[in-house]
Amino acid sequence: MQYVLTAAEARALDAATIAELGLPGVVLMEAAGRGVAAVVLRELAARPGPVAVVCGGGGNGGDGFVVTRVLRAAGVDVTAVVVIDPRAVAGDAAIHYRALVRGGGPLVEVTARAALDLALAGAAIVVDAVFGIGVTRPVTGWLAEVIAAINAAPGRRIAVDVPSGVDADTGQIRGCAVRADLTVAMALPKLGTVVAPGCAWAGAVECVDIGVAPRLVTAVAPRAARIEAADVARWLRPVEPLAHKFRRGHVLVIGGSPGKRGAARLTAQAALRSGAGLVTLAGPADDGGELAAPDPIMTAVIDDAAAVAALLAGKGAVAIGPGMPDDDRGAAWLTAVIAAGLPTVIDATGLGHLAAGRVALPAAHGPIVLTPHSGEAARILGERAADVEADRPAAARALAAATGCVVLLKGAGTIVCDGGDGAGRLVINSTGGPALATAGSGDVLAGVIAALLAHGHPAAQAASLGAYLHGVAGDRAALSRDAGVIATDLLDALAAPPR
Repeated sequence: MQYVLTAAEARALDAATIAELGLPGVVLMEAAGRGVAAVVLRELAARPGPVAVVCGGGGNGGDGFVVTRVLRAAGVDVTAVVVIDPRAVAGDAAIHYRALVRGGGPLVEVTARAALDLALAGAAIVVDAVFGIGVTRPVTGWLAEVIAAINAAPGRRIAVDVPSGVDADTGQIRGCAVRADLTVAMALPKLGTVVAPGCAWAGAVECVDIGVAPRLVTAVAPRAARIEAADVARWLRPVEPLAHKFRRGHVLVIGGSPGKRGAARLTAQAALRSGAGLVTLAGPADDGGELAAPDPIMTAVIDDAAAVAALLAGKGAVAIGPGMPDDDRGAAWLTAVIAAGLPTVIDATGLGHLAAGRVALPAAHGPIVLTPHSGEAARILGERAADVEADRPAAARALAAATGCVVLLKGAGTIVCDGGDGAGRLVINSTGGPALATAGSGDVLAGVIAALLAHGHPAAQAASLGAYLHGVAGDRAALSRDAGVIATDLLDALAAPPR
Protein backbone atom coordinates (compact mmCIF):
# COMPACT_ATOMS: atom_id res chain seq x y z
CA MET A 1 0.00 0.00 0.00
CA GLN A 2 1.00 3.61 -0.45
CA TYR A 3 1.05 5.57 2.79
CA VAL A 4 -1.01 8.77 2.97
CA LEU A 5 0.02 11.55 5.35
CA THR A 6 -1.75 14.06 7.52
CA ALA A 7 -0.21 17.52 7.80
CA ALA A 8 1.31 16.64 11.18
CA GLU A 9 2.79 13.41 9.80
CA ALA A 10 4.23 15.28 6.80
CA ARG A 11 5.88 17.81 9.10
CA ALA A 12 7.21 15.02 11.33
CA LEU A 13 8.67 13.27 8.28
CA ASP A 14 10.39 16.46 7.14
CA ALA A 15 11.76 17.05 10.63
CA ALA A 16 13.06 13.47 10.87
CA THR A 17 14.71 13.75 7.45
CA ILE A 18 16.45 16.97 8.47
CA ALA A 19 17.53 15.66 11.88
CA GLU A 20 18.48 12.06 11.07
CA LEU A 21 19.74 12.32 7.49
CA GLY A 22 21.32 15.73 7.94
CA LEU A 23 19.53 17.17 4.91
CA PRO A 24 18.71 20.86 5.60
CA GLY A 25 15.21 22.07 4.89
CA VAL A 26 16.50 24.24 2.06
CA VAL A 27 17.81 21.09 0.35
CA LEU A 28 14.45 19.31 0.73
CA MET A 29 12.77 22.39 -0.77
CA GLU A 30 15.16 22.29 -3.71
CA ALA A 31 14.36 18.60 -4.27
CA ALA A 32 10.63 19.30 -4.04
CA GLY A 33 10.76 22.16 -6.53
CA ARG A 34 12.88 20.16 -8.96
CA GLY A 35 10.41 17.29 -8.75
CA VAL A 36 7.49 19.58 -9.58
CA ALA A 37 9.49 21.21 -12.37
CA ALA A 38 10.10 17.80 -13.94
CA VAL A 39 6.37 17.14 -13.97
CA VAL A 40 5.69 20.54 -15.53
CA LEU A 41 8.26 19.86 -18.26
CA ARG A 42 6.54 16.58 -19.04
CA GLU A 43 3.15 18.29 -19.21
CA LEU A 44 4.55 21.01 -21.48
CA ALA A 45 5.41 18.34 -24.06
CA ALA A 46 1.68 17.86 -24.61
CA ARG A 47 0.65 21.47 -23.95
CA PRO A 48 3.50 23.83 -24.86
CA GLY A 49 3.47 27.48 -23.84
CA PRO A 50 4.33 29.86 -21.02
CA VAL A 51 4.15 28.85 -17.36
CA ALA A 52 2.97 30.99 -14.45
CA VAL A 53 3.96 29.89 -10.93
CA VAL A 54 1.73 31.56 -8.33
CA CYS A 55 3.74 31.80 -5.11
CA GLY A 56 2.76 32.45 -1.52
CA GLY A 57 5.17 33.11 1.31
CA GLY A 58 5.50 29.77 3.12
CA GLY A 59 7.10 26.48 2.22
CA ASN A 60 4.75 26.00 -0.72
CA GLY A 61 5.84 29.35 -2.11
CA GLY A 62 9.47 28.33 -1.62
CA ASP A 63 8.82 25.25 -3.73
CA GLY A 64 7.36 27.58 -6.35
CA PHE A 65 10.48 29.76 -6.44
CA VAL A 66 12.57 26.64 -7.10
CA VAL A 67 10.15 25.52 -9.83
CA THR A 68 10.53 28.89 -11.55
CA ARG A 69 14.33 28.88 -11.38
CA VAL A 70 14.62 25.29 -12.67
CA LEU A 71 12.16 25.84 -15.52
CA ARG A 72 13.93 29.01 -16.58
CA ALA A 73 17.24 27.12 -16.69
CA ALA A 74 15.52 24.57 -18.96
CA GLY A 75 14.57 27.34 -21.39
CA VAL A 76 10.89 27.60 -20.45
CA ASP A 77 9.05 30.93 -20.66
CA VAL A 78 8.15 31.06 -16.95
CA THR A 79 7.22 33.74 -14.44
CA ALA A 80 6.93 33.59 -10.66
CA VAL A 81 3.77 35.51 -9.75
CA VAL A 82 4.24 36.56 -6.11
CA VAL A 83 0.91 37.28 -4.41
CA ILE A 84 2.17 38.27 -0.95
CA ASP A 85 4.49 40.98 0.30
CA PRO A 86 8.02 39.64 -0.40
CA ARG A 87 9.09 40.94 3.00
CA ALA A 88 6.83 38.27 4.53
CA VAL A 89 8.73 35.43 2.88
CA ALA A 90 10.80 33.76 5.60
CA GLY A 91 12.95 30.75 6.42
CA ASP A 92 14.03 28.38 3.67
CA ALA A 93 11.55 29.97 1.27
CA ALA A 94 13.38 33.29 1.65
CA ILE A 95 16.66 31.65 0.62
CA HIS A 96 15.09 30.41 -2.61
CA TYR A 97 13.32 33.72 -3.17
CA ARG A 98 16.64 35.54 -3.01
CA ALA A 99 18.26 32.97 -5.30
CA LEU A 100 15.53 33.58 -7.87
CA VAL A 101 15.86 37.37 -7.61
CA ARG A 102 19.68 37.30 -7.83
CA GLY A 103 19.44 35.05 -10.87
CA GLY A 104 17.33 37.62 -12.66
CA GLY A 105 13.89 36.22 -12.02
CA PRO A 106 11.63 36.27 -13.90
CA LEU A 107 9.37 37.49 -11.13
CA VAL A 108 6.37 39.79 -10.84
CA GLU A 109 4.60 41.00 -7.70
CA VAL A 110 0.83 41.46 -7.95
CA THR A 111 -1.59 42.96 -5.46
CA ALA A 112 -4.72 43.43 -7.60
CA ARG A 113 -7.03 41.00 -9.39
CA ALA A 114 -6.76 42.70 -12.79
CA ALA A 115 -2.97 42.42 -12.76
CA LEU A 116 -3.18 38.80 -11.63
CA ASP A 117 -5.65 37.88 -14.39
CA LEU A 118 -3.30 39.47 -16.92
CA ALA A 119 -0.31 37.52 -15.56
CA LEU A 120 -2.18 34.22 -15.86
CA ALA A 121 -4.05 34.83 -19.11
CA GLY A 122 -1.43 33.50 -21.51
CA ALA A 123 -0.11 30.61 -19.40
CA ALA A 124 -0.42 27.09 -20.77
CA ILE A 125 0.21 25.83 -17.23
CA VAL A 126 -0.52 27.58 -13.93
CA VAL A 127 1.31 26.17 -10.91
CA ASP A 128 -0.44 26.69 -7.57
CA ALA A 129 2.24 27.23 -4.91
CA VAL A 130 0.24 29.43 -2.54
CA PHE A 131 -0.68 27.45 0.60
CA GLY A 132 0.11 23.71 0.56
CA ILE A 133 -0.66 21.87 3.83
CA GLY A 134 -0.97 25.01 5.91
CA VAL A 135 -4.66 25.86 5.48
CA THR A 136 -6.67 25.45 8.69
CA ARG A 137 -9.26 28.24 8.40
CA PRO A 138 -11.39 29.74 5.62
CA VAL A 139 -9.49 31.59 2.92
CA THR A 140 -10.82 35.14 2.55
CA GLY A 141 -9.88 38.53 1.17
CA TRP A 142 -7.08 38.91 -1.34
CA LEU A 143 -5.95 35.28 -1.19
CA ALA A 144 -9.49 34.14 -1.99
CA GLU A 145 -9.25 36.41 -5.04
CA VAL A 146 -5.96 34.71 -5.92
CA ILE A 147 -7.62 31.29 -5.82
CA ALA A 148 -10.52 32.56 -7.95
CA ALA A 149 -8.06 33.91 -10.51
CA ILE A 150 -6.18 30.60 -10.69
CA ASN A 151 -9.46 28.76 -11.26
CA ALA A 152 -10.49 31.26 -13.95
CA ALA A 153 -7.20 30.99 -15.83
CA PRO A 154 -7.39 29.04 -19.12
CA GLY A 155 -4.22 27.00 -18.50
CA ARG A 156 -3.86 23.55 -17.00
CA ARG A 157 -3.63 23.82 -13.20
CA ILE A 158 -0.95 21.93 -11.27
CA ALA A 159 -1.01 22.14 -7.46
CA VAL A 160 2.08 21.74 -5.31
CA ASP A 161 1.43 19.11 -2.61
CA VAL A 162 -2.17 20.18 -1.83
CA PRO A 163 -4.46 22.49 -3.82
CA SER A 164 -4.61 25.81 -2.01
CA GLY A 165 -7.70 25.96 0.17
CA VAL A 166 -8.07 22.18 0.65
CA ASP A 167 -7.59 21.00 4.23
CA ALA A 168 -4.72 18.51 4.13
CA ASP A 169 -6.27 16.33 6.86
CA THR A 170 -10.00 16.29 6.15
CA GLY A 171 -10.31 17.23 2.47
CA GLN A 172 -12.67 20.04 3.40
CA ILE A 173 -12.72 23.18 1.27
CA ARG A 174 -11.74 26.08 3.47
CA GLY A 175 -13.96 28.75 1.95
CA CYS A 176 -12.58 28.27 -1.56
CA ALA A 177 -9.93 26.12 -3.19
CA VAL A 178 -7.95 25.69 -6.37
CA ARG A 179 -9.46 23.08 -8.70
CA ALA A 180 -6.32 21.33 -9.85
CA ASP A 181 -6.02 19.08 -12.87
CA LEU A 182 -2.99 17.48 -11.26
CA THR A 183 -1.52 17.58 -7.76
CA VAL A 184 2.18 16.82 -7.28
CA ALA A 185 2.71 15.48 -3.77
CA MET A 186 5.98 15.71 -1.89
CA ALA A 187 7.10 12.14 -1.08
CA LEU A 188 3.59 10.85 -0.32
CA PRO A 189 -0.02 11.99 -0.90
CA LYS A 190 -1.77 14.01 1.76
CA LEU A 191 -4.97 12.59 3.22
CA GLY A 192 -7.13 15.54 2.19
CA THR A 193 -6.32 14.99 -1.49
CA VAL A 194 -7.53 11.37 -1.59
CA VAL A 195 -10.76 11.62 0.44
CA ALA A 196 -13.92 13.54 -0.41
CA PRO A 197 -14.42 16.32 -1.10
CA GLY A 198 -10.74 17.24 -1.55
CA CYS A 199 -10.13 14.46 -4.07
CA ALA A 200 -12.45 16.25 -6.50
CA TRP A 201 -10.30 19.39 -6.26
CA ALA A 202 -6.94 17.60 -6.41
CA GLY A 203 -7.42 15.88 -9.76
CA ALA A 204 -4.85 13.17 -10.43
CA VAL A 205 -2.31 12.85 -7.62
CA GLU A 206 1.27 11.76 -8.24
CA CYS A 207 4.30 11.79 -5.98
CA VAL A 208 7.86 13.00 -6.43
CA ASP A 209 10.88 11.77 -4.52
CA ILE A 210 12.47 14.42 -2.30
CA GLY A 211 15.02 12.18 -0.60
CA VAL A 212 12.96 10.79 2.28
CA ALA A 213 14.27 7.45 3.58
CA PRO A 214 11.67 4.63 3.75
CA ARG A 215 12.71 3.80 7.32
CA LEU A 216 11.73 7.31 8.39
CA VAL A 217 8.28 6.87 6.85
CA THR A 218 7.90 3.67 8.86
CA ALA A 219 9.03 5.48 12.01
CA VAL A 220 6.41 8.20 11.53
CA ALA A 221 3.82 5.35 11.36
CA PRO A 222 1.16 6.95 9.14
CA ARG A 223 -2.33 5.73 9.97
CA ALA A 224 -3.69 5.84 6.43
CA ALA A 225 -2.77 4.24 3.12
CA ARG A 226 -4.13 3.82 -0.39
CA ILE A 227 -4.83 0.34 -1.73
CA GLU A 228 -2.98 -0.32 -4.98
CA ALA A 229 -3.20 -2.90 -7.77
CA ALA A 230 -0.17 -4.70 -6.33
CA ASP A 231 -2.05 -5.23 -3.06
CA VAL A 232 -5.00 -6.69 -4.91
CA ALA A 233 -2.75 -9.05 -6.88
CA ARG A 234 -1.08 -10.18 -3.65
CA TRP A 235 -4.31 -10.67 -1.68
CA LEU A 236 -6.53 -12.32 -4.27
CA ARG A 237 -6.31 -16.06 -4.20
CA PRO A 238 -6.35 -17.96 -7.48
CA VAL A 239 -8.99 -20.64 -7.87
CA GLU A 240 -7.45 -23.99 -7.00
CA PRO A 241 -7.32 -26.54 -9.83
CA LEU A 242 -9.38 -29.02 -7.79
CA ALA A 243 -11.77 -26.46 -6.36
CA HIS A 244 -15.49 -27.14 -6.30
CA LYS A 245 -18.47 -25.09 -5.25
CA PHE A 246 -18.46 -26.33 -1.67
CA ARG A 247 -14.87 -25.18 -1.19
CA ARG A 248 -15.41 -21.70 -2.65
CA GLY A 249 -17.68 -20.51 0.14
CA HIS A 250 -21.43 -20.40 0.66
CA VAL A 251 -22.89 -16.90 1.11
CA LEU A 252 -26.24 -16.33 2.77
CA VAL A 253 -27.98 -13.11 1.74
CA ILE A 254 -30.80 -11.99 4.01
CA GLY A 255 -32.98 -9.19 2.70
CA GLY A 256 -35.66 -8.19 0.30
CA SER A 257 -39.24 -7.23 1.06
CA PRO A 258 -42.22 -6.12 -1.04
CA GLY A 259 -41.10 -3.27 -3.27
CA LYS A 260 -37.44 -3.87 -2.44
CA ARG A 261 -36.79 -7.35 -3.79
CA GLY A 262 -34.23 -6.15 -6.29
CA ALA A 263 -31.75 -4.99 -3.62
CA ALA A 264 -31.18 -8.43 -2.12
CA ARG A 265 -31.13 -10.06 -5.55
CA LEU A 266 -28.34 -7.72 -6.63
CA THR A 267 -26.37 -8.63 -3.51
CA ALA A 268 -26.81 -12.33 -4.18
CA GLN A 269 -25.82 -12.03 -7.84
CA ALA A 270 -22.77 -9.94 -6.93
CA ALA A 271 -21.63 -12.60 -4.47
CA LEU A 272 -21.78 -15.22 -7.22
CA ARG A 273 -19.99 -12.96 -9.72
CA SER A 274 -17.29 -12.37 -7.11
CA GLY A 275 -16.48 -16.04 -6.80
CA ALA A 276 -18.74 -17.50 -4.12
CA GLY A 277 -19.40 -21.17 -4.83
CA LEU A 278 -22.95 -21.10 -3.54
CA VAL A 279 -25.40 -18.33 -2.67
CA THR A 280 -28.70 -18.61 -0.84
CA LEU A 281 -31.14 -15.70 -0.79
CA ALA A 282 -33.43 -15.67 2.22
CA GLY A 283 -36.28 -13.30 2.96
CA PRO A 284 -40.02 -12.97 3.47
CA ALA A 285 -42.24 -14.83 1.05
CA ASP A 286 -43.89 -13.32 -1.99
CA ASP A 287 -47.69 -13.15 -2.11
CA GLY A 288 -47.77 -16.69 -3.47
CA GLY A 289 -45.73 -18.03 -0.57
CA GLU A 290 -42.55 -18.35 -2.64
CA LEU A 291 -39.37 -16.34 -2.90
CA ALA A 292 -38.13 -15.76 -6.45
CA ALA A 293 -34.49 -15.26 -7.34
CA PRO A 294 -32.39 -15.41 -10.51
CA ASP A 295 -30.84 -18.78 -11.37
CA PRO A 296 -28.60 -20.30 -10.00
CA ILE A 297 -29.30 -18.64 -6.66
CA MET A 298 -31.01 -20.83 -4.06
CA THR A 299 -33.81 -19.39 -1.96
CA ALA A 300 -35.25 -19.85 1.50
CA VAL A 301 -38.37 -18.28 2.99
CA ILE A 302 -37.89 -16.99 6.53
CA ASP A 303 -40.43 -15.67 8.98
CA ASP A 304 -38.65 -15.70 12.34
CA ALA A 305 -35.25 -15.75 13.99
CA ALA A 306 -35.35 -19.52 14.41
CA ALA A 307 -35.56 -19.94 10.63
CA VAL A 308 -32.56 -17.65 10.23
CA ALA A 309 -30.55 -19.56 12.81
CA ALA A 310 -31.27 -22.83 10.99
CA LEU A 311 -29.99 -21.37 7.71
CA LEU A 312 -26.67 -20.24 9.17
CA ALA A 313 -25.24 -23.75 9.47
CA GLY A 314 -22.54 -24.36 6.87
CA LYS A 315 -22.42 -20.78 5.59
CA GLY A 316 -19.09 -19.04 5.05
CA ALA A 317 -20.42 -15.49 5.29
CA VAL A 318 -23.63 -13.49 5.56
CA ALA A 319 -24.78 -10.27 3.89
CA ILE A 320 -27.80 -8.83 5.65
CA GLY A 321 -29.81 -5.66 5.18
CA PRO A 322 -30.46 -4.84 1.50
CA GLY A 323 -34.21 -4.37 1.17
CA MET A 324 -34.79 -6.07 4.53
CA PRO A 325 -37.98 -5.34 6.49
CA ASP A 326 -37.69 -2.28 8.69
CA ASP A 327 -39.63 -3.86 11.56
CA ASP A 328 -39.26 -6.26 14.46
CA ARG A 329 -38.84 -9.20 12.09
CA GLY A 330 -35.78 -7.66 10.47
CA ALA A 331 -34.33 -6.71 13.85
CA ALA A 332 -34.75 -10.30 15.09
CA TRP A 333 -33.04 -11.66 11.99
CA LEU A 334 -30.08 -9.35 12.43
CA THR A 335 -29.80 -10.25 16.12
CA ALA A 336 -29.68 -13.94 15.22
CA VAL A 337 -26.97 -13.37 12.61
CA ILE A 338 -24.76 -11.35 14.98
CA ALA A 339 -25.15 -13.98 17.69
CA ALA A 340 -23.90 -16.69 15.32
CA GLY A 341 -20.49 -14.99 14.99
CA LEU A 342 -20.10 -15.64 11.26
CA PRO A 343 -18.25 -13.17 9.02
CA THR A 344 -20.99 -10.69 8.17
CA VAL A 345 -21.68 -7.61 6.05
CA ILE A 346 -24.36 -5.33 7.50
CA ASP A 347 -25.81 -2.89 4.97
CA ALA A 348 -28.84 -0.69 4.30
CA THR A 349 -31.80 -1.58 6.58
CA GLY A 350 -29.48 -3.60 8.80
CA LEU A 351 -27.62 -0.38 9.57
CA GLY A 352 -30.97 1.29 10.22
CA HIS A 353 -31.74 -1.27 12.92
CA LEU A 354 -28.40 -0.51 14.59
CA ALA A 355 -29.00 3.25 14.39
CA ALA A 356 -32.49 2.92 15.86
CA GLY A 357 -31.21 0.86 18.77
CA ARG A 358 -33.41 -2.12 17.86
CA VAL A 359 -30.27 -4.29 17.62
CA ALA A 360 -27.20 -4.00 19.83
CA LEU A 361 -23.71 -5.19 19.04
CA PRO A 362 -22.29 -7.28 21.91
CA ALA A 363 -18.83 -6.40 23.16
CA ALA A 364 -17.52 -9.62 21.63
CA HIS A 365 -18.78 -10.46 18.18
CA GLY A 366 -17.62 -12.11 15.01
CA PRO A 367 -15.95 -10.29 12.13
CA ILE A 368 -18.42 -7.67 10.91
CA VAL A 369 -18.17 -5.12 8.10
CA LEU A 370 -20.50 -2.13 8.26
CA THR A 371 -21.05 -0.41 4.90
CA PRO A 372 -22.77 2.94 5.56
CA HIS A 373 -23.03 6.02 3.41
CA SER A 374 -22.64 9.30 5.26
CA GLY A 375 -26.31 9.52 6.26
CA GLU A 376 -26.35 6.03 7.75
CA ALA A 377 -23.06 6.63 9.55
CA ALA A 378 -24.44 9.87 10.97
CA ARG A 379 -27.54 8.18 12.34
CA ILE A 380 -25.50 5.51 14.11
CA LEU A 381 -23.17 8.14 15.55
CA GLY A 382 -26.04 10.45 16.54
CA GLU A 383 -24.75 13.22 14.27
CA ARG A 384 -25.77 14.97 11.07
CA ALA A 385 -24.69 13.79 7.65
CA ALA A 386 -22.97 17.16 7.22
CA ASP A 387 -20.86 16.40 10.31
CA VAL A 388 -19.69 13.14 8.75
CA GLU A 389 -18.91 14.81 5.44
CA ALA A 390 -16.98 17.55 7.23
CA ASP A 391 -14.36 15.00 8.32
CA ARG A 392 -14.88 11.59 6.75
CA PRO A 393 -11.67 10.05 8.14
CA ALA A 394 -12.63 11.04 11.69
CA ALA A 395 -16.19 9.75 11.21
CA ALA A 396 -14.96 6.37 9.96
CA ARG A 397 -12.63 6.10 12.94
CA ALA A 398 -15.33 7.12 15.38
CA LEU A 399 -17.80 4.56 14.03
CA ALA A 400 -15.20 1.78 14.05
CA ALA A 401 -14.24 2.63 17.63
CA ALA A 402 -17.86 2.77 18.77
CA THR A 403 -18.83 -0.58 17.23
CA GLY A 404 -15.62 -2.59 17.17
CA CYS A 405 -16.44 -3.40 13.54
CA VAL A 406 -14.65 -2.78 10.29
CA VAL A 407 -16.29 0.27 8.74
CA LEU A 408 -16.48 0.96 5.02
CA LEU A 409 -17.66 4.55 4.60
CA LYS A 410 -19.02 4.77 1.08
CA GLY A 411 -18.51 7.75 -1.19
CA ALA A 412 -15.82 9.29 -3.37
CA GLY A 413 -12.53 8.04 -1.93
CA THR A 414 -14.24 5.23 0.00
CA ILE A 415 -12.65 4.77 3.43
CA VAL A 416 -12.16 1.48 5.24
CA CYS A 417 -11.31 1.63 8.95
CA ASP A 418 -10.31 -1.40 10.98
CA GLY A 419 -11.91 -1.07 14.38
CA GLY A 420 -10.70 -4.40 15.68
CA ASP A 421 -7.69 -3.12 17.62
CA GLY A 422 -8.65 0.50 18.19
CA ALA A 423 -5.76 1.86 16.12
CA GLY A 424 -8.07 3.50 13.60
CA ARG A 425 -5.99 2.65 10.55
CA LEU A 426 -7.54 3.80 7.28
CA VAL A 427 -7.39 2.32 3.80
CA ILE A 428 -8.46 4.71 1.03
CA ASN A 429 -9.81 3.41 -2.27
CA SER A 430 -9.12 5.34 -5.46
CA THR A 431 -11.02 3.24 -8.01
CA GLY A 432 -14.56 3.97 -9.14
CA GLY A 433 -16.21 7.24 -9.98
CA PRO A 434 -19.58 8.88 -10.65
CA ALA A 435 -20.81 5.76 -12.48
CA LEU A 436 -21.22 4.13 -9.06
CA ALA A 437 -23.64 6.85 -7.93
CA THR A 438 -26.66 4.80 -8.93
CA ALA A 439 -29.39 2.84 -7.15
CA GLY A 440 -28.26 -0.64 -6.20
CA SER A 441 -24.54 0.02 -6.42
CA GLY A 442 -24.15 -0.40 -2.67
CA ASP A 443 -26.12 -3.66 -2.75
CA VAL A 444 -23.60 -4.99 -5.28
CA LEU A 445 -20.72 -3.92 -3.02
CA ALA A 446 -22.22 -5.85 -0.09
CA GLY A 447 -22.27 -9.00 -2.20
CA VAL A 448 -18.67 -8.55 -3.31
CA ILE A 449 -17.45 -8.20 0.28
CA ALA A 450 -19.54 -11.17 1.44
CA ALA A 451 -17.95 -13.39 -1.23
CA LEU A 452 -14.48 -12.31 -0.14
CA LEU A 453 -15.34 -13.06 3.49
CA ALA A 454 -16.58 -16.49 2.45
CA HIS A 455 -13.23 -17.08 0.75
CA GLY A 456 -11.54 -16.55 4.11
CA HIS A 457 -10.23 -13.01 3.79
CA PRO A 458 -10.03 -11.09 7.10
CA ALA A 459 -12.77 -8.49 7.44
CA ALA A 460 -10.63 -5.37 6.84
CA GLN A 461 -8.92 -6.97 3.85
CA ALA A 462 -12.25 -8.14 2.40
CA ALA A 463 -13.68 -4.63 2.74
CA SER A 464 -10.64 -3.01 1.12
CA LEU A 465 -10.52 -5.55 -1.70
CA GLY A 466 -14.27 -5.27 -2.19
CA ALA A 467 -14.11 -1.49 -2.51
CA TYR A 468 -11.28 -1.73 -5.05
CA LEU A 469 -12.91 -4.43 -7.21
CA HIS A 470 -16.31 -2.72 -7.05
CA GLY A 471 -14.68 0.52 -8.17
CA VAL A 472 -12.88 -1.19 -11.05
CA ALA A 473 -16.20 -2.69 -12.14
CA GLY A 474 -17.72 0.81 -12.14
CA ASP A 475 -14.82 2.15 -14.20
CA ARG A 476 -15.22 -0.66 -16.73
CA ALA A 477 -18.98 -0.23 -16.99
CA ALA A 478 -18.52 3.51 -17.57
CA LEU A 479 -16.15 2.85 -20.48
CA SER A 480 -18.85 1.01 -22.43
CA ARG A 481 -21.55 3.63 -21.91
CA ASP A 482 -21.61 7.38 -22.33
CA ALA A 483 -24.09 7.61 -19.44
CA GLY A 484 -26.71 5.61 -17.62
CA VAL A 485 -24.66 2.89 -15.93
CA ILE A 486 -26.99 0.86 -13.71
CA ALA A 487 -26.20 -1.59 -10.96
CA THR A 488 -26.78 -4.69 -13.10
CA ASP A 489 -24.05 -3.44 -15.46
CA LEU A 490 -21.60 -3.90 -12.61
CA LEU A 491 -22.30 -7.62 -12.37
CA ASP A 492 -20.73 -8.54 -15.73
CA ALA A 493 -17.87 -6.13 -15.08
CA LEU A 494 -17.12 -7.88 -11.78
CA ALA A 495 -16.44 -11.17 -13.53
CA ALA A 496 -13.58 -9.74 -15.63
CA PRO A 497 -10.02 -10.20 -14.31
CA PRO A 498 -8.79 -7.36 -12.02
CA ARG A 499 -6.29 -4.89 -13.40
